[in-house]
Parts: sequence; C-alpha cells; structure tokens
Amino acid sequence: MTRAVDDRSDGELDPAIAERVRQTFDEMPALDLVGAELASIGVGRCEVAVPYRRDLTQQQGFLHAGVVSMIADTAGGLAARTMMPPEKTVLAVEFKINLMSPAIGDRFHAVARVLKPGRTLTICEIDVYAETGGDQGRDGEGRRHCARMQQTCIAIDRR
Repeated sequence: MTRAVDDRSDGELDPAIAERVRQTFDEMPALDLVGAELASIGVGRCEVAVPYRRDLTQQQGFLHAGVVSMIADTAGGLAARTMMPPEKTVLAVEFKINLMSPAIGDRFHAVARVLKPGRTLTICEIDVYAETGGDQGRDGEGRRHCARMQQTCIAIDRR
C-alpha cells in the first residue's frame, strides 16, 4: 500500500534511501491493521502516524499501549534504516517505553530520531504525541506527549 510521505529533513535524504524506507514500511502488513501512515522521513529521522479508532483502544477508551509501542517501534526502526547501507535492513533488538500520559486524541504521531548510528547497532529515541483538533500539533497546541521510547536496532542482511 503506497502512502503519502513528506520528505522534510535537516539534511538531504537520498531518494534511493527514501524509497527503501517506503518499501520497508510497505512490507509490514501489521501496519495496515492499525491504519498506520508513513508521515515523514529524513536523515536519521522518521514519523509514523495513526488515526484514532475505537477498535484500537483499551477498556477505558485510550489508544492501546500495544499500538503506541507499535508505531514507536516502527518509526525508530525506519529512522535507523535511513542510515544503513542498501544491503542491510533493520530489526529491533531492545526497547523500553515510558507511557507518560493516557493516549487520548484524534491522531497519534511517533517521531523518531537516531541518537547514535552504528555499523551494527543504532540507538534511537522516539516520542509519541496525541493530537486533537486536526493539524494543530505542529506548534505544540492541541498536542500531548504520551510516550517516550528508547530503542536499539541491529543492521541485518536483507532476505
């Protein structure tokens, strides 16, 4: 499934790398189950978003922590993927997530950045925000910081 992507970044992302990241995203059918979108990619960064859906919530109506973790894990892995050679792909080997406030909103964004790239291991930090009121979240209004993940990814050979 092809999704719209904004390729904003602090540095220029090679178009071939951007295409590999999009392909990696599209190769994850689990993301279709939650309606995830690849919102933006750049050098050492990625944003994955998911809209609120009642069927993705837990018993109190908050977005389920599993979905929060899923989009954070995906954003971190893809941010790491932007810094890997073409013959490699990414696999998370460890992550820790702090769920800091209930995930209540209209849309949820996992914003990842690479803290330390490496030939084998890459460390990423991912923040998840819940947004309300449409697209107000870019300036901090209508946005709640609901989770932070630290993740370690490994570069593996593509199958």
